[in-house]
Amino acid sequence: MSERIVNQVVLIPVQEVYPNPDQPRRDFSEEGLAELAGSIQQNGLLQPISVRRMPKGYELIAGERRLRAFKRLGNQEIPAIVENMDALTSSTLALIENLQRADLNCFEQAYAIGGLMKAHGVSQSEIAQKLGMAQSTVANKLRLLRLSPEARAKILEYGLTERHARCLLKLETPEAQLEAIEHICRRTLNVAQSERYIADLLEKQRPRQTRMLILKDVRLFINTINKAVETMKQAGINAKAERDEDGDFICFTVRIPKKSAVQNEKRLQPKLG
Repeated sequence: MSERIVNQVVLIPVQEVYPNPDQPRRDFSEEGLAELAGSIQQNGLLQPISVRRMPKGYELIAGERRLRAFKRLGNQEIPAIVENMDALTSSTLALIENLQRADLNCFEQAYAIGGLMKAHGVSQSEIAQKLGMAQSTVANKLRLLRLSPEARAKILEYGLTERHARCLLKLETPEAQLEAIEHICRRTLNVAQSERYIADLLEKQRPRQTRMLILKDVRLFINTINKAVETMKQAGINAKAERDEDGDFICFTVRIPKKSAVQNEKRLQPKLG
């Protein structure tokens, strides 16, 4: 059986490896790093890191937790696979690794995707294809960045889901978002319950729109009165309409001369033979 060597593992100096500037992961648990360092010390590094060669050392592609744990142990060299790829591919692979390991929260994912698009000038559809996601999924993740920083911090603090976060996007102000988050957490609402709660909040904010519709209706009523008076004039009835505003009221008085009204009524009555 023939064998082919691909991506050979080499030892490289730990101090010559520096993090990927587009590293999507922002938080590294000290407890988790300590556990990983203990495991490496006991069992060795089971999976080498991935890097790409740069003019001043090596840029990390994947394996920052392993690199940090190795440094804790004081090791001078680390097993690595040296890849030949461009910056966009390197950053994309770093993001994919974290996504597959479920190491990123929803906001870290959104930051990373948005950062890749901005840094490398790629569209939503292009980055979605590289990540193996639907474009709608990428769009939904990017929308999360519209939430206020305070709201994002509270969502993570309370352990709410990405779907909870998307519900909150319907609220326009940071204050409304924070108030809703507190309510959702106090009542331990699931996503469906949270959606109903926010829908009720938005419904309560609609009376102003209703009052505007009523004002428009009043104008329609006034126009109807004016048209009715004009119709009576065309029929020979010398009607007059007077409008007066008294405090909170609009007073509309229509005056119809009795003589004109009686004559017009007689004229319209059928003649009996």
